[in-house]
Amino acid sequence: MKPLEMLKTCALVFFIAIGTLLSHSGARAGGTEVMVVAGGCFWCVEADFETVAGVSDAVSGYTGGDVANPTYKQVTRGGTGHYEAVKITFDPETVSRETLLALFLRSVDPTDAGGQFCDRGNSYRSAIFVSNPEETALAKSAIAQAEADLGQKIVTPILPAVRFYPAEAYHQDYHTGTKLVLTRFGPKRQDVAYKLYRKGCGRDARVRALWGAAAPFAGS
Repeated sequence: MKPLEMLKTCALVFFIAIGTLLSHSGARAGGTEVMVVAGGCFWCVEADFETVAGVSDAVSGYTGGDVANPTYKQVTRGGTGHYEAVKITFDPETVSRETLLALFLRSVDPTDAGGQFCDRGNSYRSAIFVSNPEETALAKSAIAQAEADLGQKIVTPILPAVRFYPAEAYHQDYHTGTKLVLTRFGPKRQDVAYKLYRKGCGRDARVRALWGAAAPFAGS
């Protein structure tokens, strides 16, 4: 090979190597992953996971059904096939999917196939949604470990991920909202109404009864 051709080849290899290194570094620095779970009232799941280090976003929404652009009334009325769910965006270098799955299973009642806590019906059932074989394997492992720790049969299913529809704007970050809403306790600010609902629904009491000190969010 002539000296000039060798120089060009070396330069090309060098720039390809630098480009590959930069692209990989960028993916590690800015890469995020998504996990979608259903655990009853999406206000509560969203509020819980927003406190986890490494979680950058948690969005309440609907998934699992066959009705496009569903509304809250449609989903809770039944017949859409949708679950109330939360899409969790996280940095896998800060918190792993395995950790998030373990936290999720210990923040719900995975022995209840008819809903969660005071909320009954198909849209309030728990579920883990997966997009590939790796996610499926991790979910199965997390369920097996949780079942061993709990000593009871876990009925939370692993389901194929389908389109996720964000819920209406007023449902997002409901636990920190300041608008007045009408409740059975009278007009309350959203953040106050959320706390009253969560306590009245018995969520934390049931999770503590099941998981004891392993319950990560009970009392939040």
